[in-house]
Amino acid sequence: MSRIPPGTWSPPSPERADEVVEAYSVNKIAVATAVLDKIDRGLLTLDQRVDVTADIVIKDTDGIFALDGAYPSSVTLGHAMAALLTLSDNTAVRLCGLVCPAAELNEILRGKGFVHTQVVPVANPNRFFLGKTTPAETHTLLRKLVGGTLLSAKSTEYLLNILRSLSAFTDGVRLDLTSAERLRVATKAGWFNDGRNEAGVMFSADGKPILTYSLFASGEFAGDPAVNKDDYAATHPALRARAKLGRTMFRSVEKLTAATARTYAATPYRATNGG
Repeated sequence: MSRIPPGTWSPPSPERADEVVEAYSVNKIAVATAVLDKIDRGLLTLDQRVDVTADIVIKDTDGIFALDGAYPSSVTLGHAMAALLTLSDNTAVRLCGLVCPAAELNEILRGKGFVHTQVVPVANPNRFFLGKTTPAETHTLLRKLVGGTLLSAKSTEYLLNILRSLSAFTDGVRLDLTSAERLRVATKAGWFNDGRNEAGVMFSADGKPILTYSLFASGEFAGDPAVNKDDYAATHPALRARAKLGRTMFRSVEKLTAATARTYAATPYRATNGG
């Protein structure tokens, strides 16, 4: 990675950047973007409630809603969005679909210029598969987000605060970073079948966005394919590679600044012991 002069932006070095790929849970950033767009237009609010019924809960091993064991209940839309982007809760996808149906979600994304970053509608208009994207479009979405042109300033801060939290994904790019360093990386991973994806933004110490990454990998990886197939942890070869790359990228970010970039300062981590 070459040094970038302060205040300038260097375009990525793309490899198959325009290839349409399965986004998996990386597209939860796009889902959140559509919901926040409706909030920016006054059509929704973060504190409005959505119903968590037994039939809407996906009984997988991701997230928290399947662990509740008590339905029906209700949560705020903000709670659902936090679960969507940190724990990658798939039930939270359905909860977002209650307020932003698939057709409307895709229309919002197309209106923002993302013609390939689309969810896949199903018979129920409020449900969808997470769909596809291109590495370039996901990269552009993140660049627009930190550039302040994707959402309002309030919604941008909200989204970045969740993606940078220590509760968000840590097994990839952020694995070998300290707690303080992790707070300077907004990231979202997506995995299913043979796909292992991650995209995000790294910030300077003073909160300026410096580096954007959009990493989509699928196929046969090094090692035992039978073992890799069902390994979604940091032990998978793709995630091991991302951990090393994350440390390298972060070291590069430490040397750079962006004098004219917007600033998004992270809240310092403060541990507690209950009480």
